[in-house]
Amino acid sequence: MGMDLQLQGKRALVTGSSSGIGAAIAATLAGEGAAVVVHGRNRERADRVADEIRRRGGRVEVVIGDLTDNEQARQVAQTADAALGGIDILINNAGGTSSRQQQDWLGTTPETWVATYEMNVVSAVRLIRYFIPQMKSRGWGRIIQMASASATQPLPFSIPDYQASKAGVVNLTVGLSKYLGGTGITVNTITPGTILTPALEQTFRDWARARNWGEQWPEIERRAVAEMFPNPSGRVGRVEDIAAMAAFLASPLAGYVNGANIRVDGGRVPTIN
Repeated sequence: MGMDLQLQGKRALVTGSSSGIGAAIAATLAGEGAAVVVHGRNRERADRVADEIRRRGGRVEVVIGDLTDNEQARQVAQTADAALGGIDILINNAGGTSSRQQQDWLGTTPETWVATYEMNVVSAVRLIRYFIPQMKSRGWGRIIQMASASATQPLPFSIPDYQASKAGVVNLTVGLSKYLGGTGITVNTITPGTILTPALEQTFRDWARARNWGEQWPEIERRAVAEMFPNPSGRVGRVEDIAAMAAFLASPLAGYVNGANIRVDGGRVPTIN
């Protein structure tokens, strides 16, 4: 018998869930019995994710909007709220960088810093502020943010605005968990490692052709990980790895996990959290 996550009847909003990690989280929560709201900025992509969840028997709604805009974020929250009659689980997955390409410190403008902070921190804050009162009134809630290994281990050649904003996400989570002490609401961060996407797979296959690694994916992944993404697990992550952790943290079983930054990175980050 498998573990029952006790998510039947819970209601979740997963931001940035029209593809990738967010889509996997929405599908996993729905598979565990939660009603989910898929969110994105592109209707066609969001509908495609929702249709697949419905095909598997899940309850799902779709909401579209840009969370960096106050009015659109409010409409996203209100629409999700009305669609399910309340939200018990808020997964702040939407984010990224406003940089069009990787920039060093001096190449990253103050305007880019502000825009990236909006995407990763303030967008989450908008939804948190909306849903906290109803979660408090019910005495139960889950708020989960997505961070990055670079939040706690910044690199000199990576995108500085993104790294610093993700550090803000980790800090926000801990502070909010203390603020909500005794309310029945837990607040946690998930830090994904390198996750396999179509773009990353193509990069690996390009490497394989250039280095004569052959065409077999297990060998390609093994060699690529050894050269570019070394970790004790010997592979890159899948979106399902992150979704499984999100489902657990969203469940009643994780009630004693609060204010934590949970790394799901195959052990890649070499430092203590």
